[in-house]
Amino acid sequence: MNFFKRKKTKHRLGLKLSLLMLIIISAADVLTFSAAITIGMVTGGTNSTTDVIASVVSSIIIGFLLSFIIGGIILKPLSELIEATKRVSEGDYTARVEMGWSERHTIKELSALIRRFNEMAKELRNTELFRKDFISSFSHEFKTPLASIRGFARQLYEGGLTPEQQREFSKIILDETEYLSALSANTLLLTSLENRDIVSEKKRFSLDEQLRSCMIRLEPQWSEKNIEIDMEHMEDISFYWNEQLLAHVWNNLFDNAVKFTDEGGCIKVSCTRESGSIIVKVSDNGCGISPEALPHIFDKFYQEDSSHATKGNGLGLALVKRIIELCGGTIFAESSGQGTVFTVRL
Repeated sequence: MNFFKRKKTKHRLGLKLSLLMLIIISAADVLTFSAAITIGMVTGGTNSTTDVIASVVSSIIIGFLLSFIIGGIILKPLSELIEATKRVSEGDYTARVEMGWSERHTIKELSALIRRFNEMAKELRNTELFRKDFISSFSHEFKTPLASIRGFARQLYEGGLTPEQQREFSKIILDETEYLSALSANTLLLTSLENRDIVSEKKRFSLDEQLRSCMIRLEPQWSEKNIEIDMEHMEDISFYWNEQLLAHVWNNLFDNAVKFTDEGGCIKVSCTRESGSIIVKVSDNGCGISPEALPHIFDKFYQEDSSHATKGNGLGLALVKRIIELCGGTIFAESSGQGTVFTVRL
């Protein structure tokens, strides 16, 4: 298939060049004939000298026009592409070939090549931004848990601890390593999503069934706290998108609801259609969010509890918001001091 496609492209390019040569030859003949008539009218007749002069004049005109056309339409974009390629090879991923007028009038194959180059340069820049942002955020959030692990591991190594202290310090080290593992996974996923606009692996699936499955996954946590789960207002809704990415949204919202809901509390989840959109609401009657913290809950690494007494890395809601944005939807939170409601519009 690719062989025939390349062959067809070469055939189109050859046809265009042949047509251009035909136009040039025809134009040269017309100019030569016109020049000969004009010179004959001025000198009072035509002869071999007149024909020679006419040919020279027409050749100069044709040569000038060809230089202008080839230089402006083909060579200029090609030289800009070469210069941009050199800049990219030196690490400047902001390089682009801005064609403008030339793009509409150059040969189709060169125009397509330049567009592909610009797309490649954009992807390389996104990758570079992803790398720098990931390293910066990752190293900043790693300092505290690494210091904690180092300190408690040193005390375990030096010995002299009671069995209770050994178990306590080992538990702290285990918790910190689990925190670092979740932090690295969430940072990697969030930074990746922040530097891309296209989501692949889309398929049609049952949204209401996905919501139920995500809640069942947390059954040990909400059963332990004797939390009531209300999922009665669930319409049968089919949705087309990346199922795995969207599951991150519900897992995080449900996990937060269970985490911040007190013993014997209630969590409600609804999924309905409204004015051409799909509305998913997750509400709880837990401790709520303070008015000062509410505007910042979707910021990266933000945690209302600065002491980190509550397990989390401050990336969950930032990841939720980015996924919803890629889905073309919106999310906002409401809290009146007791309980919180997250509303997702798809």
